[in-house]
Amino acid sequence: MPGSADRPGRSHPPDQPDASEMPGQLRTAPERSDEAGPADAARGRPGDERVPWSRADLQQRLDRLPPGHPSSPDHRLDEPDAPKRDYWSEVPRFLQAWVDHVRKWPTERVAVAVDRSRDPAGSWRGDGGQYLDPEQHAQADDEIAMMQRNEVAITEQMGEAGRENGYGGHLVGLEFRLKGEDRLKEKVADHVETGAPDATIQEILLDIPDVIRYTFCTTRDNYTSAYNDIKEWLEARGCDMYYAQNHWSSTQYKGINTRWITSDGQRFEVQFHTPESFNAKQVITHPAYERLRNALTTDGERRELFAFQREVSSWIVAPERVADIPNYRKEDS
Repeated sequence: MPGSADRPGRSHPPDQPDASEMPGQLRTAPERSDEAGPADAARGRPGDERVPWSRADLQQRLDRLPPGHPSSPDHRLDEPDAPKRDYWSEVPRFLQAWVDHVRKWPTERVAVAVDRSRDPAGSWRGDGGQYLDPEQHAQADDEIAMMQRNEVAITEQMGEAGRENGYGGHLVGLEFRLKGEDRLKEKVADHVETGAPDATIQEILLDIPDVIRYTFCTTRDNYTSAYNDIKEWLEARGCDMYYAQNHWSSTQYKGINTRWITSDGQRFEVQFHTPESFNAKQVITHPAYERLRNALTTDGERRELFAFQREVSSWIVAPERVADIPNYRKEDS
């Protein structure tokens, strides 16, 4: 989800099951007891109907296959020279599975008509109904413009970090370095309404950690060294890391998310990915993430979305020594 702190903060390599799949049918990763929060809804309960992509669903489909079928486990065992399967070999299956999901759960099911006809001139209303009056909206526009100006210098610094590190860490997804203005205004409106009614628009926006965000990508072999090298490079230039979360043990999302603040007080986010984990986040599971954060998405669809994300994540191999990278949270941040 493109470089957003929203997603990783909510989600968290399981062993890969050795059962085979029918084309277009996802297999599920083993359940993990350390999942919490919304992910619990993805787990079926006794008496629930069979969830697509679940272990029970896969087993029932496999049991129905005729002897000698190409997708039969017995047939696969008789093929010693079968090509090795990895994350990239499964990408077409993931893409087809999403097409099947959208066919079952059309976009219209999670859309709502927003009436802006009576809103005063200069106000703003989001697709979820969030609202800023004309004065709040003007203030938000001014502060967002200021942060966008701050981004230029930070982006130059990130580019230099990518060029100077010796482990192949390079910037990817740079076109997503700025969070969308409407998404920022949604956050401001939510804070004004429920989270921080007495805070100024400037204070609310300054507290959002990923208004500006970057992603470094490197190979599994160099990942840990690249992380440490870029971290030290930024700290040597006056940037202060106040948060780091290692999500490589997650069943929903793989990567490391860090949050920083410049000497001028501008917060920004830096994610660290391998080519596989970046593709999974940016291309394969991003539509699922968007639906999961939509309040109109039903519990039934949520179970399938979580199962889909678990399946994709189960194929991503963890980098060497990545478990040595600790989580971190600065007390006064």
